[in-house]
Amino acid sequence: MMLPQPGFLPVSRKEGHKLGIDAFDIIIVSGDAYVDHPSFAAGLIGRVLWEEGYTVGIIPQPDWRNPDDFRALGTPRLFFAVSAGNVDSMVNHYTAQKKPRSTDTYSPGGRRKRPDRATLVYSDRLHALFPKTPVIIGGIEASLRRFAHYDYWSDRVRQSILADAPADILVFGMGERPLIQISERLSHGDPVGKITDVRGTAIRKPVSSPSFPGEAVILPSYSEVSRDREAFAGAFFRISSEQDPFRGRTLVQPHPKSIIIQNPPAVPLSAGELDRVYELPFSRRAYPSYREPVPALEPVRFSVTSHRGCFGNCSFCALALHQGCIITSRSIPSVVREVTRMTRMPGWKGIVQDIGGPTANMYGMSCRRWVEQGTCPDRTCGPDCPSLDRDPGAFLDLLRAVRDIPGVRKVFVGSGIRYDLIREDDGGFLDEFCIHHVSGHLKVAPEHITRRVTDLMRKPPCAVFESFRMRFEKLQEGKKKRQYLLPYLMSGHPGCTIGDMVELAEYLRDTGLHTEQVQDFTPTPMTASTCMYYTGLHPETREPVHVPKGREKKIQRALLRFRDRKNRNLVAEGLRRAGREDLIGSAWVCLIRQNQGGPGREPARQGKKFQESLERDTHAG
Repeated sequence: MMLPQPGFLPVSRKEGHKLGIDAFDIIIVSGDAYVDHPSFAAGLIGRVLWEEGYTVGIIPQPDWRNPDDFRALGTPRLFFAVSAGNVDSMVNHYTAQKKPRSTDTYSPGGRRKRPDRATLVYSDRLHALFPKTPVIIGGIEASLRRFAHYDYWSDRVRQSILADAPADILVFGMGERPLIQISERLSHGDPVGKITDVRGTAIRKPVSSPSFPGEAVILPSYSEVSRDREAFAGAFFRISSEQDPFRGRTLVQPHPKSIIIQNPPAVPLSAGELDRVYELPFSRRAYPSYREPVPALEPVRFSVTSHRGCFGNCSFCALALHQGCIITSRSIPSVVREVTRMTRMPGWKGIVQDIGGPTANMYGMSCRRWVEQGTCPDRTCGPDCPSLDRDPGAFLDLLRAVRDIPGVRKVFVGSGIRYDLIREDDGGFLDEFCIHHVSGHLKVAPEHITRRVTDLMRKPPCAVFESFRMRFEKLQEGKKKRQYLLPYLMSGHPGCTIGDMVELAEYLRDTGLHTEQVQDFTPTPMTASTCMYYTGLHPETREPVHVPKGREKKIQRALLRFRDRKNRNLVAEGLRRAGREDLIGSAWVCLIRQNQGGPGREPARQGKKFQESLERDTHAG
């Protein structure tokens, strides 16, 4: 008999007994605090499985040194589901400079409560305590470590997490569909060792019994990729080429003591399925027993997920690999129902903080090939593709519908938009968007301006951003309340030189733009940029790529923040290395003043070097 959805999923046996549960079907172990919100994976997956008729308990942030924490809910009837949390535990714990972070926004009070490599630690503890109970690992940490991968924090190639963790199955990407199938088969009595063919999963087999489909792609082994950087780059390229749910094939990678087999990716949820997931009765609150707030909740508490997937395929981002390149958009009535429910919740102040997905204005965009053929194997989706429908009409209809809900005062798109998807003939989209959905600052992510660097990042050239910037500035003319662009920019990306960063600093000087967030490139597992960082090679062409490391990375970061007096010495060093001592002095073009700590003043005009660069980009684009 299926139980109705509770106010919160149980976190203790006592709460389970109140619901009539003697033993849970599934127990989720998470590195995050328990927050009953669709943006928090444990809460979302737990409610999805409950809706399918399975009883689910959650063990949030167990003390890995205390076995009693893992025994808190007893033995599940089907399996333990383990995740490090919404963020990779190593990214959560360390900065791009490998310095320990002092806080964890996914913990009450921001305190650090999870171990390094949480997936490995949790699954090891569970296997020791419950050796006969299946352990299923998933989430972004496990997903992006499913093959041999470069580990930035130990500076070496590590085995697939399945070769190290005592887990039975790894679920990668969006977990709803694979976890439901695994639950059904275990519930029907299938041994976990026989569940080897579920899409969206990877398994481990002994070296002694290497059976896999005949059409499987055999990757270079762990031994090969750990000693040969060109083999690593080749393996990455083959892996990334097979991650489409419609044309992807089984991948096999031998390891010293096991063989890792990845099944093809799961088919994305349909629009109707996505509607049902996000309309489950989330309270949008942290578990009531927490005495301190969970910092990660408030910025997204009244946000809405409108779609999944991202075809941007930026080299440094794992979203396309994790959510897929195919866009699945929710229906407008479903989003309206979700927001209407939000308006009746405690703490509601009339503001939708964010509405979107990985890229907000990809909502409603589609390609006629996706449904039957998947994404194109030989190119990246982009605005210039004639098959891609990038009409903003559906997104506008969604925003208008949410604005019209009684009790809604403002609907913001806090996460920003892809400026290159906005057409010149957008039918007034940009103007309406800025009037109603921008809170003073519009966040965009050009990341860099040098053509070579943006090409390696798989980002549009600077000419595209400059065209958008000029359109945006024109819209501000005559407005009483001016809005501003906030660009996200990156330093230290493979291919980027100190000279490139000087050029970017000049661009910021000439345009008067200020950065809200400066990102120093962090090599996270299973991205093209990380492959370039480790190998020094482009994974597709195998051409050499410059990799900034050590002091050069510090200099690049400082150049991006040249206005900060604390960076003066590093900026000066970078300018001398680049042969640009002309930018040290008292002239208006100077980034720093001679023998002083401050930068030069910001002119309203653009430098000759930038104009020449822009002309080159325009011609090349």
